Amino acid sequence: MGTKVSSSEISKIKRDLDLMRGEISRIVVGQDEVVNGLIRAILTKGHVLLEGVPGIAKTLIMRALAHVTTSNYNRVQFTADLLPTDITGITAYDPHKGFYVVKGPVFTNFLLADEINRAPAKVQSALLEAMQEKQVTIGTKTFIIEEPFFVLATQNPIESVAIFPLPEAQMDRFLFKLYINYPSVDEEQGILQKNISISSFDDFKIKSVISSKEIIKMQEVVKRIYVSPEIEKYIVRIVDATRFSGKYKLNNSKYIAWGSSPRASIGLYIASKADALLNGKDYVTPKNVKNVAYDILRHRIILNYEGQAENIKTDDIISEVLQKVPTP
Repeated sequence: MGTKVSSSEISKIKRDLDLMRGEISRIVVGQDEVVNGLIRAILTKGHVLLEGVPGIAKTLIMRALAHVTTSNYNRVQFTADLLPTDITGITAYDPHKGFYVVKGPVFTNFLLADEINRAPAKVQSALLEAMQEKQVTIGTKTFIIEEPFFVLATQNPIESVAIFPLPEAQMDRFLFKLYINYPSVDEEQGILQKNISISSFDDFKIKSVISSKEIIKMQEVVKRIYVSPEIEKYIVRIVDATRFSGKYKLNNSKYIAWGSSPRASIGLYIASKADALLNGKDYVTPKNVKNVAYDILRHRIILNYEGQAENIKTDDIISEVLQKVPTP
């Protein structure tokens, strides 16, 4: 576990994270849960698959996150004709200086992979490999992607034509899967009021409140957040209930084809630590585990044909799991 986290460390990080959220709220109205989910992912060195219809601030949130953390930002629009080298980079030749490397947009701190399910599998795999390995080979040379490195991949749930759905094994590479929904009526009115005379991102004048180096320090602190053996067992039982649902008497057990892998347990463990830090605590409680359970598990539970036909949602199964597994 390492050295215990001091109260002064917790206080400073909580203050910095609150400043981040405050600045982002100046440009993004509503979507607080999505912003919190993205911050948790950054703190855990994880990546996010974000699902939502167009026009509800996915790109804006990512730009704002990069700006408030003084980080580099790139965006790639995934299309059917995209090539892996369009993401990773190429070896080019110049008659005067010979061969040289042109690095792709993956070499950044914050990468928005917009509509990832519009690109072929080989392009998706190139990005996922970079996410996993934190390095890219271009020609004969291997280049490290500098930390912090965070990928937000988006997909549009209403598109069904000319898409390449991510296989379950590929989705498992994303630590979190978040949903972004329509704003409320009051929030949408606030959007109108904020944007009446605003024409560009820079007009919002949001401030950079921390550095990318401070993000790396926060990521190290997350590792030192305390998790008791009781909470560890609670996490494992939650994941176990998705695999052996009959043992836990789940009403929805007949709809589950496959439960979550050990990667889900690891994800719950580290994400609950990040949630504790986000809330100014140096230890994990059952509430922290529940706060992240949906985002960690929803893409790691595979429904069978009957579940799909009945339009069962994995979030419904997770809700029942959290009800049936005893809380320590």
